[in-house]
Amino acid sequence: MDQGSLEMIKSWQQRYVNERKYPGSSLLIQRGGAEVFFHAAGLRNVEEALPFTRSTLVRLYSMTKPVTSVAAMILLERGCFHLDAPVSDFIPEFNDMQALVPGAKTIDQTVACSPPTLHQLLTHTSGLSYPFNPGVLPEAMAEQDIMFGPDQGPLTESVANLARLPLAFQPGTRWEYSVATDVLGRVIEVVSGMPLQDFLRTEIFDPLNMTETGFRVPDGAGNRFASLYTPLAGDAFELNSATAGGDSLRLTDSYGGSPFEQAVMASGGGGLVGTIDDYMKFAEMLRRQGRYKGGFIISSQTADFMMQNHLAGDIASMGPRSFAEQPMEGMGFGLGGAVVLNPAQARCPGSVGDFSWGGIASTFFWVDRQLDLSVVFLTQLAPSSSYPSRPELKALVHGALTC
Repeated sequence: MDQGSLEMIKSWQQRYVNERKYPGSSLLIQRGGAEVFFHAAGLRNVEEALPFTRSTLVRLYSMTKPVTSVAAMILLERGCFHLDAPVSDFIPEFNDMQALVPGAKTIDQTVACSPPTLHQLLTHTSGLSYPFNPGVLPEAMAEQDIMFGPDQGPLTESVANLARLPLAFQPGTRWEYSVATDVLGRVIEVVSGMPLQDFLRTEIFDPLNMTETGFRVPDGAGNRFASLYTPLAGDAFELNSATAGGDSLRLTDSYGGSPFEQAVMASGGGGLVGTIDDYMKFAEMLRRQGRYKGGFIISSQTADFMMQNHLAGDIASMGPRSFAEQPMEGMGFGLGGAVVLNPAQARCPGSVGDFSWGGIASTFFWVDRQLDLSVVFLTQLAPSSSYPSRPELKALVHGALTC
């Protein structure tokens, strides 16, 4: 990688800090398994002027989804289920499902439908949604506060409450970003007989030596846990009614009073906290197709299966109306993350087949098996749609590649 171009990445990170877009950030790049770049800029806590460092802990939010999806693949390899199995086989509350009729205006305008399958949960084609998406179901979820937040009680309760609502559409007919991976986390608990946090620790975190990743801030972390900021005047997650505020870095959550310090919810869709080095271990395992120093988390064949496009076309062709963290044209979706189908249509440099996802606090990662490249970017500003940092970062990294 060209060192002069890597210096431009540092300037880009600092510009986001100088313009008060992000409080701070860190970026780690590995190529062929070797570190080629690390840089941290700005602050993890603006109020106390604490620097963003390599050991800073962040809310990973939806970067949890690929981890939970790998956990499901572990059980798939053990013959515990097949992907066309309906979720009702494991969670009876999903029997007798209803879906909203096309164009429904109220939550009671429904028709009977099949329960979503595990494959539909993994690919966000299940008919589930998020409260911050537009539509009748998201409005009902918001009214009932079904968000799978760290302080929202046990996973079983939230999943049962969710199952009482109709689906936004017939499973398999559309793509909509959703809490489906949280439901998948409950399936993992039922099938494994273990709490999700214990299964992830035993099967993924301990083998990969991800010692600071979990659903709760590690004891003693203190102010290493970064503060969360938003440029919005209201709730950082109420995207349908959000308006810009006067302060581009308004504090919304910090150490000493964060629900992530006493989390009771194991949200497989968005609950993990961790460090940049920990997540790079996970990203490198994916780049190496399931391998790590001690063996395999999943087989190479299963890892390759995960990182293929599982949709009939790109995400855009599935008619999404949901919140988008990255382009939908030229992007497919695998099991737990997006897959580049056509970089030109996605309007962003990349390789066909590179696998990625991010979190609503503007974190992002991708692995590119063609270029032997793994990249992890961390910051703490919600929502992630506030600035175009992801395509800018991909362009900067690709501009630094010399071969």
